[in-house]
Order: sequence, then structure tokens, then C-alpha cells
Amino acid sequence: MAVRVHDWRVGFDSRLRLVPYAALAASTVLSFLAPTARTSVPAVTAVVAATAGWIYWLVTRHPQWQSRTRLMAVFFAGLWLLTAALIYLNSIFGFFAWTGYLLTLYALRGRWRFVGTAAVAFLTASSQVGGFGFFAGAAKLPIFGLVLLFNVGVAGAMTYLAIRTNEQSDRRQQMLAALAEANAKLEAAMAENAGLHAQLLTQAREAGVLDERQRMAGEIHDVLAQGLTGIVTQLEAADAAESRPADRRRHLAQAKLLARDSLTEARRSVRALTPQPLAAAALPAALAEVVGGWSTMSGVPAELITTGATQPLLPEIETTLLRTAQEALANVAKHADASRVALTLSYMEDLVSLDVRDDGASFDASAPRAEPGDGGFGLAAMRERVLRIAGTLEVESEPGAGTAISACVPAISIRGALA
Repeated sequence: MAVRVHDWRVGFDSRLRLVPYAALAASTVLSFLAPTARTSVPAVTAVVAATAGWIYWLVTRHPQWQSRTRLMAVFFAGLWLLTAALIYLNSIFGFFAWTGYLLTLYALRGRWRFVGTAAVAFLTASSQVGGFGFFAGAAKLPIFGLVLLFNVGVAGAMTYLAIRTNEQSDRRQQMLAALAEANAKLEAAMAENAGLHAQLLTQAREAGVLDERQRMAGEIHDVLAQGLTGIVTQLEAADAAESRPADRRRHLAQAKLLARDSLTEARRSVRALTPQPLAAAALPAALAEVVGGWSTMSGVPAELITTGATQPLLPEIETTLLRTAQEALANVAKHADASRVALTLSYMEDLVSLDVRDDGASFDASAPRAEPGDGGFGLAAMRERVLRIAGTLEVESEPGAGTAISACVPAISIRGALA
């Protein structure tokens, strides 16, 4: 925006600087069509050429000289003398004289602009009363004074207005430039923040992989390895009890039971690696499937509300939100004795939040319950899992108001992470 305004002003100023040439050419033609006693074609031509060359050399040809205050003062003084000479030759050059107001703003600075305006007003007033020959009669001086006063008043007001307009335009341009710089810094900060989020998620992913490996190692050692050891023990006992059919059948039955239990545990561990609902659906659809299945099993009405523009997120983020919803619903079924549950999935610009609220029994949120023995990971582990992906987990529970769990995580899409 600031660049467009600056370019427009530069283009307008460049066209405005052509006005003195046009006014000088028109005045020259009119002076030849309506000559006076002092009008001399060679003299007019010479002064017109000198005036055009003066403006061209010091303004058009070298616009960078505008910052040289003393040189511009010399330029304005020379222009005033040349314009006075033209009006002396023919008062019709007053049509050119008024362009001096434009060059006053260009060449002079500060209060000198009003001095230059008064000087140009003297020339335009002189041309309006018929030229410098008007001063031959002293009785006509009051008339000239009135004309001069009018010109000075109007030109001074216009000059003041132009100065104020230019100052406001400069301030506006500076503000726009500062705003553009601030926007650029904000965009850079947002890009840096996105990079930090991606780096944090990468670290969280690595930590999650390590934790998952440790968990799987513990489950293999504590469940599967023990189950297999038990199966081997029962089979060996069955071989040893070959002469005792009843004992042999009992050992074989125990081996089959251990094998089924181990198979169940193996399948549960595999399912824990990748949530099945997310394997074939987006997060909102997967949550809807989980909520519907939980409501059917528990007999408690539950609804899911999704707000904002949905987008595919990193698998770690979607898995965390899905696991949080599953555990929150499991806690409701075990402890809340609720009559209704509502889940809200909200997609915002930089965040995604999941709120789970029930109207059941409350509890002390500062001392949450956790029951690791039944496969749940409890509120403390839920919070730890959300923290791994730079999120937060808030729990509110009041007597008679039920419980609300809110998980808020960064909304890093798959496209954003790949970019």
C-alpha cells in the first residue's frame, strides 16, 4: 500500500512539473496574438527560452538538486526575475506567473515558502492590472494594493493547505511503511513460531517413539513372554502327565487358555500402536465413530459438535486427541454416572481444542484417579501425552456441575509440516 501511494505521488509530481512548460508555451502564443508596445518577438523568444532552460536544467534535468537549499533559493530568485521580465514585455505572461506557486512549494522550505508565495503574488497582481506600466500613476496604487492583498490572501491560504496536505501525506506514508515493516516482522515471527512448533513436534515424536518402545517392551516382557512361558510349562506338564489323562487334559486346557489370553493381549498391543478409527477416516469422523460406539455400549446419550474449518493434522496430534476422547469417555462410564455427555472439537487458526463435558458426579481435580490395571492411562498420563505435543490439558469438576476436560494442541497440518 505504501509503495502504491508513493508511486502515485511520484507520477503525479512528474506530470505536474509539465504545467510550467505548458503555461509558458500558451502565454508565448497569446503574447504574439495580442502584442503590446513592449512586445518584441526576439526579446520574448530569448526570455522564454531562458526561462524554459532555467526550469529544465535546475528542476527537470536534475531533480536530485531539490535537497540543495541554497541552490533552490537561487533557482527561485532567477525564475522570479525571468517571470518579471516576461510580464514587463507582455502582461499576458501572468498566465505563466501563477505556476510559480507550484515551484515555490518545490524549491523553498519552511517559512520561505510564504515569502516566495508573496513574491509570486506580486507578479500575478501586476499582470492582472495590466503590467508594470500601471505603477506610473500613484493614484492607482491603492487599487494594486487591493489586488495584491487578494492574491496574497488566496495564494497564502492555498500554500498553507498544500503544506499541511503534504505533511499529512508524508506522515501517512511513514505510518504505512512502519505498518508494512511490522507486518513483515509478524510474518517472520509466525514463520519462526511454526518452525519451532514443527521442531517441538519432531522431538515429541522421537520421545513418543521411545516411550512406545519402552511400553511395548514392558508389555512383551510382562504379558506375552510370561504367557508363552506359562504355555510351555503347561505343555511340558501335559507331556509328563501322559499316564494321567485327567491331569493331561487339564494342563492342555490351561495352555489353550493362556494362548488365547496371549493372543488377545498381542492384538490389543497392536491396536494400541495405531488407533483403528483414524486408519480409515479423518479425526472428526473417527471421533464420531468412537462417540457413537461408546453411547451404544454405555446407554448414555452423547453428541459430538465440530466447529471451524477442519484440516488434516499430523498423526501425533490426531492420535492424542482421539486417545484423550476415548479415555475421557471411559472415565465417564466408570465413575461419573452421567445422563448426558457432549464433546466439542474446535478448529482454530493456530490451535485445535477438544472439550468433553458430562453432567455426572464430580471429583477432586487436584487428585485425579488413575486405574492403570484396566488399560486406561488416567488423567495424569492424559496430561503428559498432551504435553508431549506442546499442548495443555485442563480439568474442571464442581459438585452438581459435572466434569469438563479440555485438551488444546497446536494445529499443525500435514501440508504445513511438509512445507
